[in-house]
Amino acid sequence: MQSSAFALSPTTPFLNTRKLTNRSSYLRFYSISLSSSKKSFDLNPIRDDSGLPAPRSLPFRSLSRFNSWISSPPLASDRGKKSFQAEATSIPESAGESAKSSSLNRTLELGVLFGFWFLFNIYFNIYNKQVLKVFPNPVTVSTFQFFMGTVLVILMWGFNLYKRPKVSGSQLVAIIPLALVHSLGNLFTNMSLGKVAVSFTHTIKAMEPFFSVLLSLLFLGEMPSIWIVASLLPIVGGVALASITEASFNWAGFWSAMASNLTNQSRNVLSKKVMVKKEESMDNITLFSIITVMSFIMCFPLTLFMEGVKFTPAYMQTVGLNVKEVCVRSVLAALCYHAYQQVSYMILQRVSPVTHSVGNCVKRVVVIVASVLFFRTPVSPINSLGTGVALAGVFLYSRVKRIKPKPKTA
Repeated sequence: MQSSAFALSPTTPFLNTRKLTNRSSYLRFYSISLSSSKKSFDLNPIRDDSGLPAPRSLPFRSLSRFNSWISSPPLASDRGKKSFQAEATSIPESAGESAKSSSLNRTLELGVLFGFWFLFNIYFNIYNKQVLKVFPNPVTVSTFQFFMGTVLVILMWGFNLYKRPKVSGSQLVAIIPLALVHSLGNLFTNMSLGKVAVSFTHTIKAMEPFFSVLLSLLFLGEMPSIWIVASLLPIVGGVALASITEASFNWAGFWSAMASNLTNQSRNVLSKKVMVKKEESMDNITLFSIITVMSFIMCFPLTLFMEGVKFTPAYMQTVGLNVKEVCVRSVLAALCYHAYQQVSYMILQRVSPVTHSVGNCVKRVVVIVASVLFFRTPVSPINSLGTGVALAGVFLYSRVKRIKPKPKTA
């Protein structure tokens, strides 16, 4: 039997410790016996004089080399960490700035729209009053305003300034009653403006919430809360106080303004009662455009029947009117009427109905003050108090509309 033995140590020239990947490679082996019969390996570690296994110690030199080999550089330097943190914190700051910028732009846009809404309304009432004062034909004036609105709608659709809608038969049937009450509302408003002062007409029109609650109760079955009923008291009381002390008061102007309130609020109730299918719904601007065209079609034959053809240069000259002045102011009044209605619907698409109602209350105050200053309408202190109380009631009504009744528990 032949055997061979090898003594291996880390100092063997042809073994490089840097290439060893196992710590057991640093152990010194005493002998490796190879037997041809048993074919086994006998690996015995070196023992000391006491017979115990020698401790597995590594040479200091080899250990230092091993430590230097397994050591690794840091993943990122401090400078890299600082730059990474700076970039991470800059993201939410830019997002916050963009959100603030978007909110500011939206606020500015709403401010501009509200400003144009008030401005167009002021000029409409002033020019309209000037025309009706010398040309007391409210049906003709109303029809001309719808005619100018129809021209603007056709131009808007023709030049693709706004998408031309595809109206179905069911939509036309639903819009007809809305166009009817819209026409009557404008007609009664012009009748009132021709009879009484602009400020008094708008004071009476402050009673719109009263008719809204009444019609909603009668036709929709909506029971008003105690807060809504309480807010109606100053409205009714303020209008009554202003009517008693109004210098230009007459019953024709008073009941015309009341009829305008009734028809305008009937339009709102009908829009809830006569619902169009969701797949056939349209936006507010398109709806108003269609209502304007239909109102002109309805009012034109009514004008011929009630007042005849009077909006002509020949007729105006026979009654001693300045044709150019009347025509220019009529056109401006019609343009302002259509413009403030369009802007009103644009605002309604951007804000809640309650916010729009508050804006409408402020608009009425602005119109009353502007008309009093422009026409130098005599206003007594009691009349001013009544108007102020009525408008305060309208504002209170718009606020309590936010209060939702608590659901009844079984």
